[in-house]
Amino acid sequence: MATPSLAASAYSRLANIGGASSGLPTPGIGSQTSQGGGFAQMLESAIGEVSKAGANSDAQTMQAVQGKGDIVNVVTAVAESEVALQTLVSVRDKVISAYEEIMRMPI
Repeated sequence: MATPSLAASAYSRLANIGGASSGLPTPGIGSQTSQGGGFAQMLESAIGEVSKAGANSDAQTMQAVQGKGDIVNVVTAVAESEVALQTLVSVRDKVISAYEEIMRMPI
């Protein structure tokens, strides 16, 4: 059975997408890593995390349907997936907004 600490750790992992503790560069001056990464690598990693969260949610749901899983694990996995997707959509909206702002700048 899942514990509250399991849910808390899941939310903290999602909160760290793109943060320093996940090994990804944080926004700011000089944010490129020494391996040549940068914004594109951070986005690729974030999309991968969303994909992993979705796959985990699907796997937990299938286990529950087969009678092998715990409903708490299913709810936690679905919540993780939902938060990750909302974060990705928010980042997408900010990128589009920034692009539109740049396009409105006079030359």
